[in-house]
Amino acid sequence: MGIEGVGGPVVRLAQVASDTYLSKILESHRARARRDRRDAATLAAAAEAAPPTRGFAAGLESAAGGELAVIAEVKRRSPSKGDIATDLDPAALAAQYQAGGARGVSVLTDAEFFGGSPDDLAAARAGCSLPVLRKDFTVCAADVFDARIMGADAVLLIVAALSDDELVGLLTVAQELALDSLVEVHDAAELDRALDAGASLVGVNQRDLTTFEVDRGRAVRLAEHIPAEVVAVAESGIEGAEDARALADAGYQAVLVGESLLRASDRRAGVAALSGHRVGARVAPPSLGTRRS
Repeated sequence: MGIEGVGGPVVRLAQVASDTYLSKILESHRARARRDRRDAATLAAAAEAAPPTRGFAAGLESAAGGELAVIAEVKRRSPSKGDIATDLDPAALAAQYQAGGARGVSVLTDAEFFGGSPDDLAAARAGCSLPVLRKDFTVCAADVFDARIMGADAVLLIVAALSDDELVGLLTVAQELALDSLVEVHDAAELDRALDAGASLVGVNQRDLTTFEVDRGRAVRLAEHIPAEVVAVAESGIEGAEDARALADAGYQAVLVGESLLRASDRRAGVAALSGHRVGARVAPPSLGTRRS
């Protein structure tokens, strides 16, 4: 299946600038992958035997030409902001998000840097009927198998953290397990790579993963370069209805929102305020950067 070996080939640290948030997080995940001695065939069999997924991308695709969808996040803390909601109840939070009109839930499962866990994902999924994204730093096939086993309906693949071969391989493994893949990009070059790898669900992260600074215009600038048939998600820096409306106008079918919802006094109302904006048309130009024809 896809990539051989439980750990799979691990991305090389040289691809990412050293001494950044991203480099430190990736090195931790790569080290864990190198230490993983579980049997690949056994792990794959467990993933294949997991209950059916809920269709993460399908829930967002229905927003095309319609109303903006919200993917609401379960996150306890972050490397740049510190503690956000360390005592949250994932099941109750997911239920609040669904009541507010969310179309999906994103759950941080990284323990060392974000305070999350597979238990958070399982609890959030049990607390609602929405599809759930495992938001973590996927570096090998075992991460995809684990996502399926813990109950995820989708995985996050960060282009900046993966080689082209790894990206294609992990997309293949996820597809074989009926998992959707949110392929995250930060600029035109990464968008090129995501599209060439076959991504059909693309997230534009407005947060620079080397500095963790947010550029709220990044997603709007990249929107017209995302083909109309690709489901587009804007991530990070979305504070309220005005931000959500601007992204919907630019043609994004969904927004992924964490911190502003987690800090809201009424999270259900927070989701409702972000939802319902009419999604504008998005027409890709004939070429983008170095994208191959």
